[in-house]
Amino acid sequence: MIPKPALALLQNSPELQPFAKEISDWHYRYLGMTTFIKDAYGSMDLFSKAYQFFGFQRDEKMKTWVYREWAPAAYQLWLSGDFNGWNRESHPMENKGDGLWEIEIKDSDKHPLAHGQKVKVIVHAINGTLDRIPAYIRYTVQDEVTKDFSGMIWSPAKPYSFKSRFTLDKTKPLYIYEAHAGMAVEEPGLGTYTHFKDVVLPKVEKAGYNCIQLMAVQEHPYYGSFGYHVSSFFAASSRFGTPDELKELIDAAHTKGIAVIMDIVHSHAVKNIFEGLNEFDGSDHQYFRSGERGNHPSWDSKLFDYGKPEVLQFLLSNVRFWLEEYEFDGYRFDGVTSMLYHDHGLGHSFDGLHSYYNNAVDSDAYLYLQLANEVAHLTKPAAVTIAEDVSGFPGLGQPQMAGGIGFDYRLGMGIPDFWVKIIKEQADEAWNMYDLWSMLTNRRYDEKTVAYSESHDQALVGDQTLAFRLMGAEMYGFMSIQTESFIIDRGMALHKMIRLITSAAGGDAYLNFMGNEFGHPEWIDFPRAGNNWSYQYARRQWSLAEEGHLRYHLLLDFDREMVKLLKDYNVLEDKFAKEIHIDNQNKILIFLRQGLLFVFNFHPENSLFDYTFHLPESGSYKIVLNSDAREFGGFNRHKPQTEHFTFDDNKLSLYLTNRTAMVLAPVK
Repeated sequence: MIPKPALALLQNSPELQPFAKEISDWHYRYLGMTTFIKDAYGSMDLFSKAYQFFGFQRDEKMKTWVYREWAPAAYQLWLSGDFNGWNRESHPMENKGDGLWEIEIKDSDKHPLAHGQKVKVIVHAINGTLDRIPAYIRYTVQDEVTKDFSGMIWSPAKPYSFKSRFTLDKTKPLYIYEAHAGMAVEEPGLGTYTHFKDVVLPKVEKAGYNCIQLMAVQEHPYYGSFGYHVSSFFAASSRFGTPDELKELIDAAHTKGIAVIMDIVHSHAVKNIFEGLNEFDGSDHQYFRSGERGNHPSWDSKLFDYGKPEVLQFLLSNVRFWLEEYEFDGYRFDGVTSMLYHDHGLGHSFDGLHSYYNNAVDSDAYLYLQLANEVAHLTKPAAVTIAEDVSGFPGLGQPQMAGGIGFDYRLGMGIPDFWVKIIKEQADEAWNMYDLWSMLTNRRYDEKTVAYSESHDQALVGDQTLAFRLMGAEMYGFMSIQTESFIIDRGMALHKMIRLITSAAGGDAYLNFMGNEFGHPEWIDFPRAGNNWSYQYARRQWSLAEEGHLRYHLLLDFDREMVKLLKDYNVLEDKFAKEIHIDNQNKILIFLRQGLLFVFNFHPENSLFDYTFHLPESGSYKIVLNSDAREFGGFNRHKPQTEHFTFDDNKLSLYLTNRTAMVLAPVK
């Protein structure tokens, strides 16, 4: 009998009491499943090690390979590849029962397996006899001529040995550099893990970010999917290099004290039959839900059946695999909103607590996410997990035993949407400071949030980066420091202010997408038929920020100093910013966080002399960061060495120039 829990989520959030039964039921399911796994498989630890059983397993002592596959509805499986001249019948697999198929190949056999050989598994089932990629394959390659994918045996004579013994310090805030190895090159073309290690990693280190969030790691047949239509879940994409080269990148980051987390895509899978898992054993319900429930209505992809133990084991083993095999430091879980709700969050308003309950939630997916977080933290206690959820689901960042799902962070997805909305729809003088403050600080006290003003989502075709939205085509002709442009001046000023106020007030961690720190001027458009398969916009023009005569380097310098300031003063370790003064008429917003005074004047025209406001206590302050400084492309209207003293009942008086952000530190 499982005892009735006293869930901290309910105790700390009285407003959730009307939904106590649903929350408790989810918790009971979690306890029941962990008990089932322990009884049936021995432990969660053993259950999540399926990647060490399925797929190609090497026994060096016995000088043999064993290949195993789960395909319960299949009639027969054969292994074929370079090793046997692609003979389709010479190596039948044995049905061991319960859907398990197995074949053993010794080194002494006539046709032995070896590192670098291409392989496929031939599956005879109700949908025909098809050549498939093994489900647990560690590496796939694409033929340059036919464009067909094959699995590849990856077992080098000298396996990669990690040099660094890095452990992420979870007590410190994350400053996340969201990146994509393929588009990290300057020239139109395809970037590699090695290029990223040699060229981009030093930029990340210099910029001060302590965590890289790497996109598009899991193999995906269509490059333009940004890595979100995964086909081989255990294979590092061969587009960017070998498994060892990815390990070298992670190892190099660790030696610099930089964590590396990956986008993990368990919210859906590619529909492709020949490259992916769809209809692997001939049925439509092996890994995915049957019928239309197995199809995502908007993403043209397949949806996992999280209620099936074998699927849970596949996905949980995948969570464990990347942490152990590649020493990743955690995950950003993609598409959590889509997973959590029966309607995938499509057309869902999320306008009150009732939006999250009343049978809106997919209990199987909820349970899977709880287990995934458990496995991640069991495998690597220092691993960090981040949920991409736009709905604001209660308890997402609470521990499982408190009644939550167990994520370390949630993404503050409403913040970039807010910036896009007001920039598109409102004149600068109409921006409401109360609305801005509410958006940045309206988050759950007992859960951590990653704040960001823009990510890769805002840079894709169909949207725009903040820089391009603010400055548009003017960036093509007026970013020289020798030219004058009101549009560029406005865009530069707001770009700095938006990023500073978002990072300083919006959360417990901060994220930036690569290139946005210096205002990358163009959108992201991957090679596709519509652009004649061009790489023109699937790249990052690093040289723009390295040319001394262009203003991009001024934005980069500001971003670098902003991150340094936040880290030096441990700003994000203070849970919430404290409102000091809001003046909507003059567009003034002032707050304290970790002892620093953040002062923003968003007004497009009005500079205010001797602007006076109250502080909680007396003292004196000096400017430690000023967006209007000449070195950041400003007009240098302040004297940074000036000491500002409080007077008359803790008043402070400052010169607040228009479109300027200042940070002041107390003088010790």
